[in-house]
Order: sequence, then C-alpha cells, then structure tokens
Amino acid sequence: MNGPHDMGGFTGFGPVEHAEDEPVWHADWEPRAFALVLAMGMTGSWNIDEARHARERLPAMQYWRSSYYEMRHYALILQLIELGLVTAMEEEQGRMAVAPKPVKRVATAEMIPAILATGSAYDRPGNRPQGFDIGEKVRVQNINPEGHTRLPRYARGKSGEIVAVHGMHVFPDSNAQAQGEDPQWLYTVRFTGAELWGKDTRDSVCIDLWEPYLEAC
Repeated sequence: MNGPHDMGGFTGFGPVEHAEDEPVWHADWEPRAFALVLAMGMTGSWNIDEARHARERLPAMQYWRSSYYEMRHYALILQLIELGLVTAMEEEQGRMAVAPKPVKRVATAEMIPAILATGSAYDRPGNRPQGFDIGEKVRVQNINPEGHTRLPRYARGKSGEIVAVHGMHVFPDSNAQAQGEDPQWLYTVRFTGAELWGKDTRDSVCIDLWEPYLEAC
C-alpha cells in the first residue's frame, strides 16, 4: 500500500544520520517491548506479512514520530485488539478484565534461541509455469495496491533485467490479507540508476520482485 512506511520516493526528510557507537537499546522499555512483539509473533496468531501490514496501517504522523520499537509496539496493540486477544479497555487500563483467548503456541524461554536462529522458510512448491528467464527485460506494473505489497513505489513503471530466479515463494500481498500464501515466482531485477531516478549515473539497484508485479517489455 502507499503510506508513510515507503520512504523510497519521499523527499524532505533529510539525510540518514549514522550515530557512532550507537547503543542497542536507547531506553529500558525497548527490550521489553521487543520481547513482547517476538513472543506474540510466536503464538501463531498472525504471519509476518500481517505484522508488517499492521505497522503500515498506523496513522502517518504516529508512524513518522515513532522510534523503531515504538512503532512495533503500537502495531502490536492494534493486532491484539483486532484479534480480540485484549480489549481496548484492557490496553488502556493495563490489566486483564476478560478471560484470555487461547493461542496456537506459547514459546518458553528455552525455545527462543533455536527459533531465532532457524527462522522460517518462505519458498514453496508449486506448478505455476515460470514467466520470465534470466536476461529477460521486464517492466514493473504501475499499480497502487490498497493492501500490503513488497513493491517499492519508486520502481513502479520502471524497466529492468532479470538477473536471478529464486523459485516460488509466499506472495506477501495475499498473505498479509489472510487470503492464503498463493506462491508466486520470485525474481531479482536489476535497474539502472538512470532508469529509476533519471540521473546520469553508472549505479544500479537490484530488487527482489514477485511475478505479479512484472510484465514483459
């Protein structure tokens, strides 16, 4: 979707500042908030694309004003309330008022290292024919999905070349809407800097893009 999270085509935000010797945590509440996000993600109540879409759906000013962990905290609250895992009153008052809703899994402390070390695979088998080959020229469709997408706004309508084929992977656009994984072919597409930004440059950018985003030139 088009929203405050897509910074690729935005101007006026200034340079990205790099802080020397920046600490991992800037406040005591940050590791606790991050732990809550991870713990609830491990319950199986939502998938990674639904979690990303929750962050995208935060109001623009709230998103821009939030730090990295604040933004994830606010998105977690949104999901918990939407799924009925907590009520708005419970969130406001900070204490349980109704019986807890069952979840698929509760991760213990002993499970965490293995879970974080292994991650989750998102490649999937499928019989959908491959639409493009390495070396083929493609154009990114100029679309503006209302839901979640992994298609950067700055690449829409631009032409590039397929440089890698990664097989079939979970399609984020449908997975974020609880509409199934709908595996699609995933490609790495290389774009020239001149194509993306209209500047005379020798730079190039590679973007991983799913087949529904692409069309033949």
